[in-house]
Amino acid sequence: GQDAVRLKDQGARIDALNEQLSPSGFRVLRSIEMDVFDNGEGDMDPAVLAELDLVLGAFHSKLRSTDDATELYLAALRNPDLHVLAHPTTRMFGRRAGLVADWPRVFAEAARLGKAVELDATPRRQDLPVDLARIAVAEGVQWFSMGSDAHYIEELDNLPFAMATAILAGVPRDRIIAYRSADDVVAWAAELRENVR
Repeated sequence: GQDAVRLKDQGARIDALNEQLSPSGFRVLRSIEMDVFDNGEGDMDPAVLAELDLVLGAFHSKLRSTDDATELYLAALRNPDLHVLAHPTTRMFGRRAGLVADWPRVFAEAARLGKAVELDATPRRQDLPVDLARIAVAEGVQWFSMGSDAHYIEELDNLPFAMATAILAGVPRDRIIAYRSADDVVAWAAELRENVR
């Protein structure tokens, strides 16, 4: 439900907060989880996204399709504005099984482009599941994001689910962007934008 005006306002508030937090060394990144369409384009103007530190992209429609979605994933990963493929399979226990894709091919493309894939900690999602996270590691995905997918503060407590997935799948700690400094993450995202264009 975010639009460019609200995103700009949020960015100004984040900048003000970061100024207050500066002595502590803590920094909030300007980011968004945008909707990704079938052609790989996002639902936000690239000029607006260019002002952000980090952009997650995810599918939010046609989530019960049983068609092979490999080409959709490849198009999304090739979007230069997308840094992290969020809740990749779109599965949700009790609601939907998730999209079907040639996962080794999807993860090989993420590895080739230097994109991150998310380990979503929501208990109903746990997406990527451990078996697919292992394939991502085997295909050379260099970066993983651990996300709470929190809509409420209390949901931040779910992060151990993502940590458990990373441990069980053998994701090395130094390949998880949450364990990198804010400066490292921002520099990585900026480099991705330049290399994919």
